[in-house]
Amino acid sequence: MESSKPHHPAHVLVITNNPADAAVIRAYLEGAPGGSFEVEWVGRLSDGIDRLQKRQSAAVILDLSLPDGQGIDVFDRVSMVAPQVPILILSGPEGEAAAKKAVQRGAQDYLPRNRLDSYSLPRAVQTVIALKIAAAALVGDRERAEVTLNSIGDAVLSTDLEGKITYLNAVAERMTGWGRQLAYGRPADEVFRVINKGTGETARDPLKFALQQDRTVGLTTDIMLVRRDGVESAIEDSAAPIHDREGVAVGAVIVFRDVGEAQALARRMAYVAQHDILTQLPNRLLLNDRLIQAMGMASRHHNKLAVLFVDLDNFKSINDLLGHAIGDAVLQSVAKRLRHGLRQTDTVCRQGGDEFVILLSEVNSAKDANRVAKQLLTALAAPHTLGDRELQVTASIGISIYPKHSQDAEELVHSADLAMYKAKKSGGGSYCCFSKD
Repeated sequence: MESSKPHHPAHVLVITNNPADAAVIRAYLEGAPGGSFEVEWVGRLSDGIDRLQKRQSAAVILDLSLPDGQGIDVFDRVSMVAPQVPILILSGPEGEAAAKKAVQRGAQDYLPRNRLDSYSLPRAVQTVIALKIAAAALVGDRERAEVTLNSIGDAVLSTDLEGKITYLNAVAERMTGWGRQLAYGRPADEVFRVINKGTGETARDPLKFALQQDRTVGLTTDIMLVRRDGVESAIEDSAAPIHDREGVAVGAVIVFRDVGEAQALARRMAYVAQHDILTQLPNRLLLNDRLIQAMGMASRHHNKLAVLFVDLDNFKSINDLLGHAIGDAVLQSVAKRLRHGLRQTDTVCRQGGDEFVILLSEVNSAKDANRVAKQLLTALAAPHTLGDRELQVTASIGISIYPKHSQDAEELVHSADLAMYKAKKSGGGSYCCFSKD
């Protein structure tokens, strides 16, 4: 039976006098997938130095404002004790100048404390650890380097001082489409082709920039790697100079990873947070945002807009008599007809249940909103074909006008809701415009 090698999480030492920052960092790192990190926190510089002298850490997250040390001197003292350990500077806006100076002196990057999150923080720490491993391996024994670099889950690529390829690990071969032997000696920009996502223009060469600055270049965002066959993939990258044992730069190394799936997941989560899953319409959260923006535009250009509150008549009886599956199909059919009956600049959202709210982003008068309401009632009243079944559906619509009826988004929707109930009391299948009387 084959035994698996035990996994040892990377030890990260956090040196900060701020318990809240320490708690956030611990939660984000120890909560990262795969149990990749073990976090230890100390509140004083002297305690941090003592821990580094007694235990090897994979990375240090360092606050430059401590009870027993301030500014760049804090970095210098930690760097002197652990010159091979990557250091990330934790900083607020007030300490940004010192943090940047520390980066110039050899810190890998700095982390704005107001931008820490569960995705970017583990990524940043993983990247600086991988860069240190890669740089150390590339100046060591070739066979040992091979094993080390292929055990890294990220792609690793290195160049000499002239920018010629000297190494690709297996992941880099797959992502670039270049085999190591074929890539060896070629210019880096031929093998590692990166373009800006928005413009398609060639992006800055991180390897060359790392050598010019003689420091680690932090994660680059919004860039695409162009594989040898032309396929593009979204990546994050970080590059660093490679120094020999005497400290002389002998080349550069870049660690990069495909973030296309992560970005797609983030987009999906953002979509789900703002849309109704059943109908794919915007939900009330997205409607409120669009309504506030539309009100701002209408006020600026002295225009009007209308809100229509749509409620299906007797929808409960459909659910009770025919079941929720048929009820859901009716809601989907209604949503489709509402979308098709509006302009592209208008918004229809599912408020909840059988209620829908429509934003007419620009109207000349209440008559325009009344005309749209009539058209929608006619469209909804046509039989809805659901499999082998046809159903008749009517609705009641309430209308409110901005700025006549309100200049507050929530109150504007509430006014349309009140008008809808007036229409429903008159028998349904009709519309009513709000009146303060």
